[in-house]
Amino acid sequence: MISSLFRLKSCRLSEISCASLLSALKSNPSHLRELNLSEDSSRDGSERNLQFDFLESPHCRLETLRLERCSLSEISCASLLSALKSNPSHLRELDLSWNSSVNGSRTNLLCDFLESPHCRLETLSLFDCSLSEISCASLVSALKSNPSHLRELDLRYNSLSSSDKKLLSDLKESPDCRLKTLSGCFPQ
Repeated sequence: MISSLFRLKSCRLSEISCASLLSALKSNPSHLRELNLSEDSSRDGSERNLQFDFLESPHCRLETLRLERCSLSEISCASLLSALKSNPSHLRELDLSWNSSVNGSRTNLLCDFLESPHCRLETLSLFDCSLSEISCASLVSALKSNPSHLRELDLRYNSLSSSDKKLLSDLKESPDCRLKTLSGCFPQ
């Protein structure tokens, strides 16, 4: 049986070790509630190609996923976000901070996940993800379409333009929006 909490923060697992771990989770994902692979970048600083298909399992009950500073490749990021879109209902907290691979076309995958009527995400951290103005506008649009669950959004260090900040401010003031904390848009 797998523990409900699995923290491997700063373990610097090899890509093969990470792939083995994720593969094992695919065969028995039902007990895991929290997975923390933060600061688990590759030893040589290269991007990692990991598959997160265990998240697609209808038996997966993961509530917290922390992938801060994981050097996720664009392929890994796409795998993660596609898997979350196919099974979004249990995840409550997602931390993708310091992963620039979230930007660009992967933002669309993130938005697809956030727009799902089954998405119950309450905390999303995109600290220093190099989000573009287009990415920010897409994110706001997705949150407007499904505003009822997200309570905390961290967008610090994303070089948000004044129009991005205005969109986010308007979102937070919307009567349907439940955001309590919006970091990166206002002076702290």
